[in-house]
Amino acid sequence: MATKPFASSADLAPKDEEFVELAEGVYALTAEGDPNVGAIEGEDFLVCVEARATPVAARRWLRMLRERTDKPVRYLVLSHYHAVRTLGASAFGAEQVVAHERTRALIAERGEEDWASEYGRMPRLFEEPGSIPGLTWPTLTFSDRLTIPLGGDRGDLELRYCGRGHTAGDIVAWLPSRRVLFAGDLVESRAALYTGDAFHDDWATSTLDNVAALGAEVLVGGRGAVARGKAEVDAAIAQSRHFLDELRRAVGAVHRRGGTVAEAFTAAHRALAPRYGRWPIFEHCLPFDVQRYWDECEGVDWPRVWTAERDREVWAALR
Repeated sequence: MATKPFASSADLAPKDEEFVELAEGVYALTAEGDPNVGAIEGEDFLVCVEARATPVAARRWLRMLRERTDKPVRYLVLSHYHAVRTLGASAFGAEQVVAHERTRALIAERGEEDWASEYGRMPRLFEEPGSIPGLTWPTLTFSDRLTIPLGGDRGDLELRYCGRGHTAGDIVAWLPSRRVLFAGDLVESRAALYTGDAFHDDWATSTLDNVAALGAEVLVGGRGAVARGKAEVDAAIAQSRHFLDELRRAVGAVHRRGGTVAEAFTAAHRALAPRYGRWPIFEHCLPFDVQRYWDECEGVDWPRVWTAERDREVWAALR
């Protein structure tokens, strides 16, 4: 395979953003495979889901949202810690920034390194990086479930931990009254999975089982189009599971026979590219995905920290 530009460093073309109303008072913004964001109206406040990579990028989303509602943002929910989803948080003026307790620990452990890593991988997403005031720190964390009463007849928004997956601390935002699920990067709808900080075996089994058990009828994944209706939701979850299963199968087989991580990358690319090769960020993600699962096969349970330097080393070795 020919050498490719590093990660998404050559992906500089702007993406078309689409503002979508999922149900009354429930919104999302998708952008051709860029990270999705969302919002849920309470009776007199807003819950926003994900923060984008910079305050400048976040304000563009907020301007669209303000065409529908002027309610203040009481809660900003972060599904996990990656820089492209957290560093725009200051634009929201939220009373509370909510995340899983493990997400807070991950920010403390590797937040600065992740920021540098993701900026190098995906520079286009970091609009005016000088606008970022620093790392985003949650002000409210939980371990299993947190319920936000929305007021009136709107019901509750349930924030749930479904198990280790894309990271150690992923959460989903579940609105039972509308059967709408914001799944973060645990599920992608017609977009490739990034698994460089993942727990592949948990994610592909019990974690996705827990996501599926919610019975969503509308699902906003971390990237890609909104899945509408049970068939599309089931397909998005099945696609995410299939990607993980094929990655584990291909890499695991090479590891068991005593091969090399470079051979594992070739095997994984051969297995996944026919179905996923044209999907957003596939070529970007796969070297990091393979390296992380190879580490798991080697007995490394806790993901190694990605730095800008390590990113380039792995890319050069596998691409």
